[in-house]
Amino acid sequence: MNNEYDVIVVGARVAGSSLAYHLSRAGFSVLLLDRGTFPSDVLSTHNLFGNSLGMLRDMGVLGKLFETPTPTYRRLRIQFGSAVIDGTIPETEGETECFCIRRTYLDGILFEHAKAQPGVTAIEGFRVTGLLRDGDRVYGVVGKRKEDSDGDPVSYTAKLVAGADGRLSAVRKLAGSPCLMKVATDFASYVGYVSGFVQEGDIHAEMYRQEDKYAIAFPTSDGLYAFGVMFPLDSAEWTDAFKLDPDAGMRAIIEEGFGGTTLPERLREATFVGPVRGLRGYDNDWHQGMGKGWALVGDALTFKDPTVGTGMHDALYGARTLSSLLAGTPRERWTDEWENLADKYQKAMESKLMSHFMLGCQLTANVPIPPEQEAVYRLIGADEEATRVFLGFYNYKSSLGDIEREIGRLAGMIPQS
Repeated sequence: MNNEYDVIVVGARVAGSSLAYHLSRAGFSVLLLDRGTFPSDVLSTHNLFGNSLGMLRDMGVLGKLFETPTPTYRRLRIQFGSAVIDGTIPETEGETECFCIRRTYLDGILFEHAKAQPGVTAIEGFRVTGLLRDGDRVYGVVGKRKEDSDGDPVSYTAKLVAGADGRLSAVRKLAGSPCLMKVATDFASYVGYVSGFVQEGDIHAEMYRQEDKYAIAFPTSDGLYAFGVMFPLDSAEWTDAFKLDPDAGMRAIIEEGFGGTTLPERLREATFVGPVRGLRGYDNDWHQGMGKGWALVGDALTFKDPTVGTGMHDALYGARTLSSLLAGTPRERWTDEWENLADKYQKAMESKLMSHFMLGCQLTANVPIPPEQEAVYRLIGADEEATRVFLGFYNYKSSLGDIEREIGRLAGMIPQS
C-alpha cells in the first residue's frame, strides 16, 4: 500500500468524504481515514436545504440519496412565542426541495462515493494519534487501525493533512490551530426519532421557541421524524429528568413548555424509536482554518448552535472551497504558499458563513424574545414576501440585510397614529 499522498483527509463523514471527492476530481492522490466504520449513526440534526442538494447533485450522489426511504419537503413552519412564520423555502441552486436524511444513509453513500473515485484510498477504523512534523510544518499522520491495536503505529505522509474530524477535532488540537472566536451555549440539546408523529397539511419541518426552550420536528428517513428539544443548561430540574429517563424527559418538557402549541397532543400519539441522545454544553467556535501543511473543514473549523440548521451545508461548502483553492495553486508550490493559501481560505469561509455563525452565537444565549421582536415576527408571518425572504436565510438565498429591508418595508406600511 502507498504511504505517500498529496492530501490525507482525517474524518470521512460529510466534510471529509466530500473533500476527498473534490480533491480526486482535481487530480490529487488522497488517503481518506476515519476512526469509525460505515454505515454508522452520529448525533446530528442532518437537515439539507436546496443549496446543499445543489452541491450534492453536482457531486453525482443526489440520485442515490433520493433512492433512500427519505421524504422531501418544501414547507417550514416556525413559531416564536405567539408569532408564526409558515411558508415555502425558496428555490436555490436549481433545487426546490429540502431533505432531512439520516446519517446512516448520508454518510455511507458519501463515503462509498468518495472511495470509488480514482486516486482515493480509504481506510476505516483508523485512529490518528499524532502528526508528523518537520519543524513547524506538518507532513503526515501517525495512527493505528482497530484490528492492529497491539501492533506498531503506522505513518503516512502527504503535502497536506486536512482535519475533517468534527467538533472535537484531533487534527485541530495536534496542529495547534488557535480559536479565534468562542461563545459558550446556555442550552442542553437532546434529539431522538419518533414514529407515528402526525402533521396537519403537507409534510413539513417545524421549529419552536417558547420562553426559554426550543423544539424541532423534521421529517426524516424510514417514516420517522427527528425530534429535538433544547432547555437551559443550568436547569437542575430538566437535567435530572433527562438523566433519569431521556424519553420521559422529552415528553414531559413538551407537555410543560409547549402547551400553547399542538406538539404535546401529537407527541402523545408517537413512539420513540432508538435512544434519545444529548449534547450538554458546547461552544460556538471559529478556528484558524489553515497552517503549514494542515487545514480544517466542517465542524473542525467552525461549529455553531444547531438551531441555525446549516452545519451540513457549511461542511459541503468548505470541502468544495478548500479543494478549489488547492487546485488553483500547483502542488509543488504549496510549501511556499501556505500563508497566502491560509489567508484566502479564511477570508472565503468567513465571507460565506460568518453571518450564520453570529446568529448561532445569539441564539445560543438564554435571553427571552423581547415583545417588540415577537411583534416583528408576527409582521413577517403575515406577509408572503417577507416570509419568503426570512425563510431564505436558512438556505443562504437571503442575507440579514435582505430581512432588515423587508422589516423596513413592513414598518413603512404600518399606519401612523
